[in-house]
Amino acid sequence: MIRIENLAWRAGAFGFSGLNLAVPEGRYAVLMGRTGHGKTTLLELLCGLRSPTAGRIWIGPKEITHLPPGQRGIGYVPQDGALFPTHTVADQLAFALRLRRRPETEIHTRVQELSDALGIAHLLTRKPDGLSGGERQRVALGRALAARPQVLLLDEPLSALDDDTREDLMTLLQNVQRATAVTVLHITHHLAEARRLADLLLRLEDGRIHEVPRDA
Repeated sequence: MIRIENLAWRAGAFGFSGLNLAVPEGRYAVLMGRTGHGKTTLLELLCGLRSPTAGRIWIGPKEITHLPPGQRGIGYVPQDGALFPTHTVADQLAFALRLRRRPETEIHTRVQELSDALGIAHLLTRKPDGLSGGERQRVALGRALAARPQVLLLDEPLSALDDDTREDLMTLLQNVQRATAVTVLHITHHLAEARRLADLLLRLEDGRIHEVPRDA
């Protein structure tokens, strides 16, 4: 579950206040809204890359408002994937587990599980400059899932992909969410993508988040 209550943030002339959101456990929520209205900022507040000026954040029953990013139980895929340019695919997938000092046998097993599930087992020795856009997004997704987060945040993960690759990745996202039951909050500008993926469709507008009927 994701819950925010009266969240506020400001930088210069831009900001919002009194923002509320509830995404029930195991749901796939898609958030839409105009560019520059704070969708990416909201994800960064959730995962701890920014600090709110007011309000509270919960993941499941645990308040995480002031916890460091690594203690929040969140996996995050930023818009550009943000892969480490000098790391192989295997090292990208292992990163979160090595940061948590997990045993190498556990890391190896998890890397194999993820690479098989995401269809990137043949890419484990490559670095990002040897990957296509769709392959990079699969790696970024795997890195975010490696530590088995409760919540997955996706910032326009399909925006730079061609139609065929986007279709493949939408199917993959659906399959991953169903297999793991992870709670997802996914940002997109594409209504067709939102309707395909979401079982909870939301819009950020005028500083408020409201649910959008599926037939709207």
